[in-house]
Amino acid sequence: MAIIPQLSLFSWNEIEELGDLERLRLVLENMPDEAFMKKLEKERGKGRDEYPVRAMWNALLAGIVFQHESDAKLLRELSRNGQLRAMCGFHGKAPTPWAFSRFLKKILAHQADVEALFDELVKQAEKALPGFGKHLAMDSKAISSFAQRKNKKEKPDGRRDTDADYGKKVYRGTREDGTAWEKLITWFGYKLHLVVDAVYELPVAFSVTKASVPDVKEAHRLLEQMEERQSEWLAKAETLSADRGYDDTKLIEKCWDRYGIKPVIDIRNSWKDGESTRQLKENATYNYKGNVYCHCPETGTVREMACGGFEKDRNTLKKLCPAKQYGITCAGQAACPIASGIRIPLSEDRRIFTPIDRASYKWGRIYAKRTAVERVNSRLEVSFGFESHTIRGMKKMKVRCGLALCVMLAMAIGRVKEKQGDHLRSLVKAA
Repeated sequence: MAIIPQLSLFSWNEIEELGDLERLRLVLENMPDEAFMKKLEKERGKGRDEYPVRAMWNALLAGIVFQHESDAKLLRELSRNGQLRAMCGFHGKAPTPWAFSRFLKKILAHQADVEALFDELVKQAEKALPGFGKHLAMDSKAISSFAQRKNKKEKPDGRRDTDADYGKKVYRGTREDGTAWEKLITWFGYKLHLVVDAVYELPVAFSVTKASVPDVKEAHRLLEQMEERQSEWLAKAETLSADRGYDDTKLIEKCWDRYGIKPVIDIRNSWKDGESTRQLKENATYNYKGNVYCHCPETGTVREMACGGFEKDRNTLKKLCPAKQYGITCAGQAACPIASGIRIPLSEDRRIFTPIDRASYKWGRIYAKRTAVERVNSRLEVSFGFESHTIRGMKKMKVRCGLALCVMLAMAIGRVKEKQGDHLRSLVKAA
């Protein structure tokens, strides 16, 4: 039977190939903001409507799509670009800096509405993209404040940032010659904590904290936030991958025991110096990475045992005899007490032994998908204006991050809908 390759519904490269006006059109047509607009229009009442609420909102979204680092640059673009003004809904001149500043202050008071927009877009993405949310990845992103340092004066005045603090990230590795290297990054500002779909590279949940908040601590809170706001959707998730910054026994236990999500989290070596293996049972040992070894009772030869999968009903990992699995000749196979294999309860060590065996190819394959969250972070940096911005204060940072992620989802959903329509039209023509 001929195998027909599945058509890809969405790839972010398709978005990057579009022009700015085309991307803005996707956002404006697919942003589920009607209820929010009516709410803002009701708040405005019968006041002056020289710059309509919807036009101001569209201009705000345009600033994100066009990657303007400041409101002043956006307003200059609106002044000289008549096509952009018309697309946003202005029937005349561009708004004044004072009018736009007032509108932004009003949006800051509606952080909950921005988060509701994000949640609705996530639901739409789930409907539009098969398997969306099945494999998740988690990481944090450092975002510097426009203010360069902490000010001695704590009273906010719009120029200093009294919410931000200092954060640091340490990266370690080993060179080809075996020597260790370490890189320390420090910044003054905030952290954006993200959970993304590891296949489609789209955001699923987020939070913004001060830079000093540990990733692990916020990971617990972010999962609880998802449980509260997206409980039905969270139940569909199968795996959660993260780097060793999230290596925490309680987080691993919470993922599997509470949510039924298999954690695929890299592990740090927290064993004492010189301790390479520990006794497991009979003639079996294991290391901190979850590799299990059998020791031949006759010759003392050490071999790594084969992975036999996970038994959910028993909550155990199976390890199989390498001689039987790989056809290796073992002098002590007949006398070996574990020749028939062993079962390892996860309770033996919850950090090391996880539902997906750390020593298996499957673990490595799923962990490789973790880079999806790094690519989302990179797009926020380059394509959504966080590389160079003028944001100060927690309220502004939360709303700005929320809007950027909403724009990212709206673009993707719009592109998927258009591609589905094209496929349907092709089928109709063929018929």
